[in-house]
Amino acid sequence: MSTLIHVHEESAMPGPNSRVGTDASLARLFRLHLMSRRVPAAVAALVLCAPLLQWAVRSALSQRNLAGATTSAEQLSLLLEAATAAGAERIVYTSTVGAVGIPKDGTPGDETTPVTLADMVGAYKASKFLAERVAEEWAARGAPVVIVNPSAPIGPWDVKPTPTGQMVVDFLDGKMIGSVDTGLNVVHVCDVARGHVLAAQKGRVGERYILGHRNLSLLEIFRMLSALTGVPAPRFRVPYAVAWMAAATMEAAALVTRRAPRVPLTAVRMARKTMFFSADKAIRELGLPQTPPETALADAVAWFTDHGYIKSRRP
Repeated sequence: MSTLIHVHEESAMPGPNSRVGTDASLARLFRLHLMSRRVPAAVAALVLCAPLLQWAVRSALSQRNLAGATTSAEQLSLLLEAATAAGAERIVYTSTVGAVGIPKDGTPGDETTPVTLADMVGAYKASKFLAERVAEEWAARGAPVVIVNPSAPIGPWDVKPTPTGQMVVDFLDGKMIGSVDTGLNVVHVCDVARGHVLAAQKGRVGERYILGHRNLSLLEIFRMLSALTGVPAPRFRVPYAVAWMAAATMEAAALVTRRAPRVPLTAVRMARKTMFFSADKAIRELGLPQTPPETALADAVAWFTDHGYIKSRRP
């Protein structure tokens, strides 16, 4: 397999100048484009990556329905149809651990943990859940689809940044005065990238693979960052009700200012669940690398610092 084509699932055309769209007509345009490219059989692998991850909503309405989630799933179906018709040897769809079930007994979730649409928090996770069902349907019909579910990636090149990257930036700027009682699975972003390649090379068609590493409480992550930087870790825990009210107030203000809230309400709702998962299947079947989270955090700190994201002066 000598060619790897990387496409954002909502982009009309692949490439660095692609723009994200919301109309399914963009996916149809991409289908025509891909089918006209004469992709050699048994050569190309297509990686369908997630759109920009943002928990903050653009409007109150978008948080109360699944129209956007449904559109995303429809677009994915069109892209899978195009890729299959073009002769892609392997199609890797990027989902999220947010679409994976979480056991009620507190043990880590895995690819087989039961989950329903009702378990999804926010439109982003709902869209991923529905899109996974589409990917599974196409795999059952013979499309060479493999699904990967990255956990919380941390590391360099987080330009936007993502929610986990913003957490690191806010910590370094001294904005984390407290923490909530939650946890997440963290993984170096380079391991996630490598996991996509490994999924294309070794993944079994129709299977899901969690791309993750270590389960950590939020306080453990802050303490690791403190050890790396000298910035004090938060010393008190914020009750869920207080965090919810603060986030709701910020979201209400965001509707007026049209700026993303510092703490999105969806993020607070997600924090009520401990997002612990097992990547044993990906380690066993794909050979997923397991870079220590301390290294991932150190790489993130260095990158954000070197690229001017940190506004305060650290000791």
